[in-house]
Amino acid sequence: MLKKPSAKTKKFIELAEKYGAHNYHPLPVVISKARGVWVWDPDGNKYMDMLSSYSAISQGHVHPKIVAAVKSQLSKVTLTSRAFHNDQIGLFLKKAVELCGMEVALPMNTGAEAVETALKMARKWGYKKKGVPDGKAEIIACENNFHGRTTMIVGFSSDAQYRDGFGPFTPGFKLIPFGDLDALRNAITDNTVAFLVEPIQAEAGILMPPEGYLKGVRKLCREKNVLFLCDEIQTGLARTGKMFAWQHEGEEAKPDAIILGKALGGGVIPVSLVVSRWDIMDVFHPGDHGSTFGGNPLACAAGIAAIDVLVKEKLTAASAKMGQYFMKQIRSLNSKHVKEVRGRGLLIGVEVKPESGKARLFCEALMQNGILCKETHESVIRFAPPLVIKKQEIDWAVARVAEVLCA
Repeated sequence: MLKKPSAKTKKFIELAEKYGAHNYHPLPVVISKARGVWVWDPDGNKYMDMLSSYSAISQGHVHPKIVAAVKSQLSKVTLTSRAFHNDQIGLFLKKAVELCGMEVALPMNTGAEAVETALKMARKWGYKKKGVPDGKAEIIACENNFHGRTTMIVGFSSDAQYRDGFGPFTPGFKLIPFGDLDALRNAITDNTVAFLVEPIQAEAGILMPPEGYLKGVRKLCREKNVLFLCDEIQTGLARTGKMFAWQHEGEEAKPDAIILGKALGGGVIPVSLVVSRWDIMDVFHPGDHGSTFGGNPLACAAGIAAIDVLVKEKLTAASAKMGQYFMKQIRSLNSKHVKEVRGRGLLIGVEVKPESGKARLFCEALMQNGILCKETHESVIRFAPPLVIKKQEIDWAVARVAEVLCA
């Protein structure tokens, strides 16, 4: 039985609500300590983290190897800016580039920054390499996309709330239905420079593309001389049971550029990358693009350790195995509230039937049962625990999920 929130815990929430902008609607829980898949509030209540900070903590909370790497770097140098070299950036970029099977990477901090970087790269490639007339470059994206929160990015969102009150927006973007190759083919013109897509639409409710879709995207983009930009910020780095979600369709689905973030920093510090080939990335010259903190030695040390943990602890295989088991257990509940269970690896969406109410209500009930998760698009409960989760911990979670979904 969870203890009721103390006056101290309530005060933490009151302070955040009083002095913080109301751009989030968090569950009424305060996290003050974490380890692995578990977190605790100030009153000593223990919860299982089934969100992983939107997949940013795939390696588990405060992983000792990542923390040790960051502590070691903290005592040496944390920031040099890109005005000078540091002894961590080259090591980090080499490791990341080789992991992706690419040639070159450009480091930033947040996922949204990496998406903006990829869009700038694609436009400049279009002008300098493809020969698109100046100011005419077009980029195609998908309806229900989520690529970040900057003004340019929300400008090509199909979610009305993301756009409301933030215009005017950057022109040059087209939206097509996700998973529709014919729509992509019909949208491409001589001025199209790139197609930006998530291999699984996570924020939209864990929406899966048809089998062979990404393979078809790659083929079509090659035929039309269009860059295939794959946003793997949430789906990449072992989350779906492959190191990258595009790999579920094999090498024939390999994109021209991969956008990474979230778990790349091991849940310790923001780290993001655009990883590509030299014949694309060489459109950037000194002064074209940059970031004071992008590629800082502290972030690079975290990134090196984060990748090492994913690889050495075989978290890709763990994600595949535990995700398959978790989905099987949830589907076996036969809940009257559940419309569909879908996902890959440990990125799982449980869609609630409209007549059962909004997913938020189930997330609040799960919180009372010691499970922390979050709804997405009102009708879907997202389960995305750290990839270090064990079978007995999944069994513990499923028993508590059953109490809520089978009530």
